Amino acid sequence: MAESQFITLRELQRRVKSALEGQFALPVWVSAEISEIKVNYSGHCYLELVEKGGDNGVPTAQARAVMWRSHYPRISGYFEAETGQPLAAGIKILAKVLVSYHELYGFSLQITDIDPSYTLGDMERQRQQTIAQLQQEGVWDMNREAPMPAVVQRIAVVSSVHAAGYQDFCQELEKSPYRFEVSLFDAFMQGEAAEESIVAALCAVAEQLEKFDAVVLIRGGGSRSDLNCFNAYRLCAHVAQFPLPVVTGIGHDKDTSVADMVAHTALKTPTAVAGWLVERMAEADGWLDYAALQLHDATAAAMHASEVRLERLSGEVRRLSGELLTRQSLRLEHLGTLLPEAARDFLARQTLRLENAAELIAGRSPERILRLGFAVLRAGGKAVTSAAGVTAGEDVEIEVSDGRISATVNSGKIWQKKS
Repeated sequence: MAESQFITLRELQRRVKSALEGQFALPVWVSAEISEIKVNYSGHCYLELVEKGGDNGVPTAQARAVMWRSHYPRISGYFEAETGQPLAAGIKILAKVLVSYHELYGFSLQITDIDPSYTLGDMERQRQQTIAQLQQEGVWDMNREAPMPAVVQRIAVVSSVHAAGYQDFCQELEKSPYRFEVSLFDAFMQGEAAEESIVAALCAVAEQLEKFDAVVLIRGGGSRSDLNCFNAYRLCAHVAQFPLPVVTGIGHDKDTSVADMVAHTALKTPTAVAGWLVERMAEADGWLDYAALQLHDATAAAMHASEVRLERLSGEVRRLSGELLTRQSLRLEHLGTLLPEAARDFLARQTLRLENAAELIAGRSPERILRLGFAVLRAGGKAVTSAAGVTAGEDVEIEVSDGRISATVNSGKIWQKKS
């Protein structure tokens, strides 16, 4: 091949550099996400910028960038003042860049300015997307509809053990006269690992639901970006669908996070959450005092009513007893007057009855029958009632009204009455 038909690598690099610098002679605004950032001891800041595509978050473009020490303090200071957070990995930025190409180091971007409003707007876009998705899935109101116990004493706290907000929360509860059972589920409350850590803590609580009355999600104050994890869909979906009521105390003064929106009760700070719990206990305590007072009054009223009724019934019993005794006394007096006459009538009736019986007995006595001409024939000392009871020549005795006659049965014929 002829020498004029190829070029050297250096020439190729020079032509690429010339083409890029000619095409991008002026700065351009580029949106990207910071994947890595490092400030060199010399004061220069080196970044790795990426653009992610799809739901899997795989980078589809990548480039190196630098902020020289002459620009870095001004850019980073302004960005932090506007957004409330320093430049860090995971933040989306809109950067004003100069495109450069070096024969040895390749393609890179020189950042000369950053627009903080773009980063804030991206956070808001993510926030609105989370809200829309939760509402579309029908879980937006689920946790708010979960019943909150009247007395909340057994509390699962999702926070960082070293967080000042958690310490403030515990101190506020300790100052109250009530007893609370607080179980901490330690989690990162800011940074890239915060969302995953908080979700893991909620899952740990869900494994022992029967031990708790409610869940408290708290952290101290922070910048808007520090609190951005509480707008993340996955975390907010767990809060919205959590089976126990969730109370949030995320230390912000202005903005309300999506986690606050889907939680059962949202308060501004961890201390406010503790105060709310104490106040709820005080209300329950007051309700019990009021219920005890009502019970006492109702019992006293019932006892008084019973005493009045008993007294009325006692008076009624005394009156009825007196009336009954009076009626019985009068009845006894009346019976006392009737008894002699009734006894005389009874005796008269019995006397007449005896007289009638005596007359009947007298009318049927053997003596009277004998006086009528009848006689009693006896043989061998026994009364003879049949002709066959005697034989000829037998001695018999005949009893008549005025004595007895001895006789002998003739040997003649004995007549018997035909039947």
